[in-house]
Amino acid sequence: MRKNLQVTIDKDSGFCFGVVYAIDMAEEILEEDGYLYCLGDIVHNDEEVARLKAKGLRIIEHEMLPSLQNEKVLIRAHGEAPETYQIALENNITLIDASCPVVLKLQNRIKTSHDDNEKILIFGKHGHAEVIGLQGQTNNEALVFQDIEELDNVDLPPSFTLYSQTTKSVDKFYAIKAELIDRGYEVKANDTICRQVSNRYEDLGDFVRQYDKILFVSGKKSSNGKVLYDVCKAANPNSYFISSPNEIEPSIFREHETVGICGATSTPMWLMKEVKQVLESF
Repeated sequence: MRKNLQVTIDKDSGFCFGVVYAIDMAEEILEEDGYLYCLGDIVHNDEEVARLKAKGLRIIEHEMLPSLQNEKVLIRAHGEAPETYQIALENNITLIDASCPVVLKLQNRIKTSHDDNEKILIFGKHGHAEVIGLQGQTNNEALVFQDIEELDNVDLPPSFTLYSQTTKSVDKFYAIKAELIDRGYEVKANDTICRQVSNRYEDLGDFVRQYDKILFVSGKKSSNGKVLYDVCKAANPNSYFISSPNEIEPSIFREHETVGICGATSTPMWLMKEVKQVLESF
């Protein structure tokens, strides 16, 4: 007879406060109105998006916004560029602004804390909703890069200001800063990484080292998920990335093994609990 696996969910994993805030606001309006438009996926997790769609959430892309009139539209935690607010004003759209306070603070710093002719670099993921919002504060003049190699053949001024997407790796940010200084640039670096996210890196490493196997649960579109999964893999090579319970591969587990479950800041606790139930049924 096969013995059950011992399964533990990381109590510090799951939604960050910015995502909780956005989803709470959405559910409140859905309960009152029966539907609500949301500009882009409310969270980078397909399962959570599907749950909210079933309650009446209507996901729209930016090109659809100008065609709406007299509606309520949710701005998710990632924040938005100034253009979105202008369109809403022109079309009598009520914006339910669930932008994360950490992101709003960063947007404000980028917009107000330097000269117009100062070059701005943003360490972030190309095309990411938060990064698009940050670029919007600079009239799309900021230079976005994901890796230092992208700057190898770029003609940069002698001095510039460096910012970071809020969910990036702190270690990588400071390594990039050091490398740019080594290349002879004067770098005004603004560490704008969310500490609720960055503090998870160390805690997550401590968690995953305690178990034989790790299942990291995250949406494939989550950039934070990719960073945290790398942390898992480095601390425990027997770590596996899944997006839903049906991606679990039973053959990788053995009798009496301990399994830890953890996730991204966009991973709902209910999904990690479903994964735990499936594992315990093996």
